[in-house]
This record gives sequence, C-alpha cells and structure tokens, in this order.
Amino acid sequence: MCGRFALTLPLDAVAGWFDAVQVKAHLDHPRYNICPSQQVPVLVNYQRQRQLVDMRWGFIPRWYKTPSDGPMLINARSETIAQKPAFRAASLARRCLIPAVGFYEWERQEDRKLPWYFHCQQGELMAFAGIWQAWQGAEGNRVVSCATITSQAGEDMAEIHHREPVVIQKVDFGLWLREEGHGAAALMHAAAPGFYHRHRVGMAVNSGRSDTAELIEPLAENKSE
Repeated sequence: MCGRFALTLPLDAVAGWFDAVQVKAHLDHPRYNICPSQQVPVLVNYQRQRQLVDMRWGFIPRWYKTPSDGPMLINARSETIAQKPAFRAASLARRCLIPAVGFYEWERQEDRKLPWYFHCQQGELMAFAGIWQAWQGAEGNRVVSCATITSQAGEDMAEIHHREPVVIQKVDFGLWLREEGHGAAALMHAAAPGFYHRHRVGMAVNSGRSDTAELIEPLAENKSE
C-alpha cells in the first residue's frame, strides 16, 4: 500500500506533464512527506477539460455522517474496487490521477519497520491511479476526497511489501480518465520489473511533521537511525 508520498515539482510543471488546461490546486512548496487527510493536487477530467484540483487524501463514502465517521480510506484494492460499496460507483464514473515523484513503503524486520523510498527510473513524475467523490454533510459542509488504487506487488516491490500503488502510463491517461472508450480495468496492475528504483531512508519520515528534502536522501550505511 502507499501511505506517504512526495511531490516536489511546481504545479505548472505538473500541469504541463498532464496537459491540464486549468490549475485550481495549490502547492506552495515542495512536499516530501504527504500524509493521509492532507490536501493533494489531483487531475480530473471535468466538463471535458483536464483540470488540477485540490482533494483530501482519504476517500469519504457517501453514508458517512462526518468525514471521520469511519476508517480513513486512503487506498482501494484493484481486485475488489468494482464490488466494494464504498468504491464501486467512483471506479466507474469518477477516476482521477494523483501526481507523485516518489513514495515510501515500510519493510517489517523483527520488531521494527524500516522505510524505503521508491521512485520511477525513467522520469521525474508518475501518476497514481485514483478515484474521487464529493461528500456532502448534513450541515452543508462539502469535502472532495480521493483514494489511490493498489495492486498485488510486482517484482520491484514484493520483497518489501505485498501491495503497491497502481501507476498509469502517460499513453493511458485518456483511457483512465474516461476520455477514450472502455477497458480501464486492464490498467490496474503492478509496474513492470525495473520500473522503480528504491533506497533506504531514515526514520524521520515516520513523523508527519517532517517535510524536508533530507527525507528522500539515501541512508548511509554507517549512519545511525
């Protein structure tokens, strides 16, 4: 699964990569430790235009009475997304792309979890497959939220964790965003071998208050944690 990720490029660069025509999202500084419940830039096709907008990372089902009425759903499993009541409608009608330059995963070793940083070997940006929806509270408060989609881990991830985020290739953006025909379900799979580079990072990333460039730096073998 993906529980923290980084987005360090400026929004205009992200918008250009996505061919977005409107930017309504906000990213005031590079983010090295984006956490669940925070606002994230998300690409949607709205009114036949690709737009970057802000969403809460943590999907809110329609039946929640408050945003915290149940568990925070930051990830949806690709194998069951079409059957789960919380995700079924969104998987058909409200798909999105969540930009990232990398993400963290934790390897369990005996009595502790060791963080790793994963990023794409072929470029600076990647796009997580996602779903979104707008939640409306009884008092009129409205929250637009999203979740990333995960698959069974591929070769690059399997020895660290059993799940990984689904990454949509640029050539498939239109299909995933419902701009081009049907068949998006076939895109929900692990990355091909060799897609990721990974390295160990320090334990500082465990704190949601930490958000500096040092978090993604490789951990020196002789460096104390």
